[in-house]
Amino acid sequence: MMRFSTLIKHPADWMAGGQGDHSAVLTSRIRLARNLRNHPFPGWSKKEQRAAALDLMRPAVEALPVMKDGFSHELGDLSSVQKQVLVERHLISREHAARGDGSGAVIERRQNFSLMLNEEDHLRMQAIRPGLQLTSAFDSLSALDTELEASLEFAFDPKLGYLTTCPTNLGTGLRASAMLHLPGLVLSDQIGQVLQAVNKIGLAVRGLYGEGTESLGNLYQISNQSTLGESEETIIRRLERVISQVAQHEQNAREKLLEDDPAMVSDKMGRAYGVLRYAHIIDSKEALNHLSLLRLGGNLGFFPPETVLLCDSLLMDIQPAHLQLHSGQKLSAEERDSIRAEIVRSRLQSLESPDNRKVSKDGESSPDPHNQGNE
Repeated sequence: MMRFSTLIKHPADWMAGGQGDHSAVLTSRIRLARNLRNHPFPGWSKKEQRAAALDLMRPAVEALPVMKDGFSHELGDLSSVQKQVLVERHLISREHAARGDGSGAVIERRQNFSLMLNEEDHLRMQAIRPGLQLTSAFDSLSALDTELEASLEFAFDPKLGYLTTCPTNLGTGLRASAMLHLPGLVLSDQIGQVLQAVNKIGLAVRGLYGEGTESLGNLYQISNQSTLGESEETIIRRLERVISQVAQHEQNAREKLLEDDPAMVSDKMGRAYGVLRYAHIIDSKEALNHLSLLRLGGNLGFFPPETVLLCDSLLMDIQPAHLQLHSGQKLSAEERDSIRAEIVRSRLQSLESPDNRKVSKDGESSPDPHNQGNE
């Protein structure tokens, strides 16, 4: 089985996405909740019952062909920083990290699949893909679920479907979500009405780390609320349709901003670039907000297209636990702010200042007077 350091050394496959038409959709995630039949659910079980459930599930999960050379650990054996790194990578939940003893995580080596054992439910399985790929994420996870059903007996009711701890997951046990980057809607003050419309049709909107977290770096998660009485395909189709519409609104907002207020867009790009390239102290909120603008600049042509991927990997690497792992010690908030600035400066070292020809008034390509020295 894989060591923690090896797992984290390689960026996840899904972190290399968000290209092309889906510059607004970073990732798609499908999660399935399952419980073992004839075993008390984790929230009600005693320590030895949780251990028995773990002993039953873990070998079955590790034996899946996709988990060959994967990562498998009891959470009690991981340090709090290691658990927090897995949370920052969206591989386990914050609730799971807090559980520790009697809980485990089994993660595929490229981080496309991750299974939480004894979280709120006995099994929380997830598949993550880059861009808008909910259907393919569901198909691959569904195949995994079928393989597991050959060796594990799940709690299932002919009328209610899969039985889960939380009633909102009853039925299919499916939670489908996408992570969207929506700076255009935020800058043009349309984000409120778009998210309100999404809420109105029964979908949930959350921040970077799910329920109860704020949106940082203009990142939003949109997911289904209920799972009972509808097929998986229906839930996913509806969600894909809405996410495509939101992504289209974002695209329109970006184009309109460039057209209506090019000076403001140029100013935002220049400020974000200046702060990230030269700051020596930066907290994660400020860093994420500036990286969000840099990523937008990569999509709009102010910076080379590969800037988008650079920002995506930085979004992860400057999170608090990743910084502590990187420096091999526990850091105070002040130390984190200065190491974060150092990492960002070094990664952006060769990034030239924004190309403002993108927004010249007459539409002709005019050289940026500030950029003469770099030609």
